[in-house]
Amino acid sequence: MARGVVEIVPATPNGSRVQVNVELQDDFSMDQNLSLYLLEAIPLLDPDADGHELDLLTLVESIVENPEAILRRQLDRAKAQAVEEMKAEGLDYDQRMEELEKLDYPKPLADFVYDTFNEFAARHPWVGEEDIRPKSIAREMFETFRSFSDYVQEYDLERMEGLLLRYLGSVYKVLRQTVPDGMKTDAAFDMEFYLRELARQVDSSLLDEWERMRDPEHVGVEARTVKQRDLADQQTRDITRDGKAFTAAIRARVFAFLRAWSTNQNAAALAALGVPGGGTTPWSPERLTARRESFHEEHGDLRLDPEGRNRRHTHIVPSEDGKSWRVEQMLVDREGLNDWIAEFEVDLDASRAANDPAVSLRRLESLVA
Repeated sequence: MARGVVEIVPATPNGSRVQVNVELQDDFSMDQNLSLYLLEAIPLLDPDADGHELDLLTLVESIVENPEAILRRQLDRAKAQAVEEMKAEGLDYDQRMEELEKLDYPKPLADFVYDTFNEFAARHPWVGEEDIRPKSIAREMFETFRSFSDYVQEYDLERMEGLLLRYLGSVYKVLRQTVPDGMKTDAAFDMEFYLRELARQVDSSLLDEWERMRDPEHVGVEARTVKQRDLADQQTRDITRDGKAFTAAIRARVFAFLRAWSTNQNAAALAALGVPGGGTTPWSPERLTARRESFHEEHGDLRLDPEGRNRRHTHIVPSEDGKSWRVEQMLVDREGLNDWIAEFEVDLDASRAANDPAVSLRRLESLVA
């Protein structure tokens, strides 16, 4: 009641009733033990602060079960880097061992998480031994815009891919279904669709299963309530209607393309768009390679850090006939010249039919004559 999840409908001659807040998303869920803590902690963050979406993701990760094997790999890497630094500083073996005992895997926002959770637990005795678990796996991936395979290779997780995928799936579900849409900034929606695309690229069957479970059409007719029938009608939705979410989904596709293109993965780049290359001339691997080499010769690496993905570098122009969007994405370089552009077309009718952005590449070139 206090967090606005449920509300009491005023009394009538037939009595009172409790209902879920109608402003929450249709698939709202609180299936984590500490979901209520998450809903209490989010408003304590400053939505205007730099990195707000990253701190939101940290709160989400804090209520999801620890993938211990992955966290041990993070700690091993932190220790290896620390040993090299301490050797360079001339510390002897005993000093190095003493310092290594103090290290832990990354826990961003740890003081805030522990303090707010302790206050929450003091007010809610039912929490018991269910402790909070701050960590940074999904956050690290999003902040550096790594692909699934990049992260697996970096931490030698080849035998733990299933564990990583299940963990990211849990984080995605909490971000999508437990964090109210009204608490999400544009950057938070970008983050949500980034995680969605990770799952799609690695194991689309997993994402399909989530969507199937969310679709009330899969509920038996006999068991379906009036509310479920209403929800089923809502599922025949127009993906383009929610401009904020649709834009985030498009940007997820655009940056998945740019990340793959910039690392010489042409097939993966076009696959990230979900459709064949666009334009009157096919975007062959050779053509994409030529453009990449030209960009690298002029500017070096493409920036895909938070500044490179800042929304101010994305411009959307609807067509006059209302059938498509033109998306102009400035390519951010280290010098800040930003004189290259990637232009995409989004077919709105095709997007509605597929219930997914239908994006095709139209232009990838320098703006300098």
